[in-house]
Amino acid sequence: MTLDLARLRAETPGCANVLHLNAAGSALPSQRTLDATLGHLRLEAEIGGYEAADRAHADLEGFYPSVAKLIGAAADEIGFVENATRAWDLAFYSLDFEPGDRILTCVSEYSSNYISYLQVAKKTGAEIVVVPDDSFGQIDLVALQRAIDRRTKLISISHVPTQGGLVQPAEAVGKIANDAGALYLLDACQSVGQLPIDVRAIGCDFLSVTGRKYLRGPRGTGFLYAKRTTTAHIEPIFLDNHAAQWTDDRAYTVCADARRFENWERYFAGVVGLKAAVDQANELGMPAIWDRLRELADALRARLSTVKRVKLTDLGKVKGAIVTFAVDGLDHNALKARLRERAINVTVSTQFSSRLDLRGRGLRDVMRASVHVYNTEAELDRFVAALDAELTHR
Repeated sequence: MTLDLARLRAETPGCANVLHLNAAGSALPSQRTLDATLGHLRLEAEIGGYEAADRAHADLEGFYPSVAKLIGAAADEIGFVENATRAWDLAFYSLDFEPGDRILTCVSEYSSNYISYLQVAKKTGAEIVVVPDDSFGQIDLVALQRAIDRRTKLISISHVPTQGGLVQPAEAVGKIANDAGALYLLDACQSVGQLPIDVRAIGCDFLSVTGRKYLRGPRGTGFLYAKRTTTAHIEPIFLDNHAAQWTDDRAYTVCADARRFENWERYFAGVVGLKAAVDQANELGMPAIWDRLRELADALRARLSTVKRVKLTDLGKVKGAIVTFAVDGLDHNALKARLRERAINVTVSTQFSSRLDLRGRGLRDVMRASVHVYNTEAELDRFVAALDAELTHR
């Protein structure tokens, strides 16, 4: 399927205002998603919140099969959660760790996840094992296989790290985890909406996702995938009267599907808006989106490689839509601010987000430019010209 770029840009209001190269932070939503989100908020204001939810019942319920279609899951394996971090937390903190249990992760792991490992290790006596990278800068599958033993409780990695173009070999990791009988938690906040995802092929037990990044949904939205056959016995760390039923004075029954990870009170307009964004991704087709994003990212890397003082810093055998680079002798945050004055949005990834990876490579921080389907080659030219002009004058 070929994407209609002119239509995509016309349906993205932000394209008229900024050159947005920060999809990995928060992508520009489409008019369709904007209308769905604001329409529900307006309905709440006009007739009341509960009443608006009743009227939007079909869309609210339709969220689950839409997301399931996107990632190759069943609808009852999806729970709406307000962001990827909370979705990840709900999965991770619901596991019962004991002294000696091992958590296997990767060098490029996100800081929020790693802090959680540290906290659980401190409280329970579990052990954190960081599997080294291979020559491509991705998790070493041979080392992962060697690190697994009977004490391995969980393998947990980020599919696409926040600080670079690396796409981890998630399916190969899943095969190793499944063969070992270890649970597999995949942080997919940067990958769902960027590249085709099939949770059955990947073999993960949990998958955490945000709405605001490559899905182009509203902020304050996300979801958790919980594989029915391996996680149905796992009781969420938090329960309310949506996730469970109070069946006796001294008893309760937990919801059988993934909605047990939800709260009763949630961002209903966000559910409607995220459904609209997911529906659009399904209609465009993830293979077509992925092809376009790789084409744009590769074109940006090629352009940046010609700019003096710029060093590309992306790792991985497979590289995605996040392009990172370092500029010799220049403060990256100051450069980001000057580019914003030119209506160009990029950001800076620091050791705050990925201490082990960036520190290990001797990088304090890196510039990050992340493309999406609404970007054009002309915008890439404009960005690189602006960057070159800033470097020429500094």
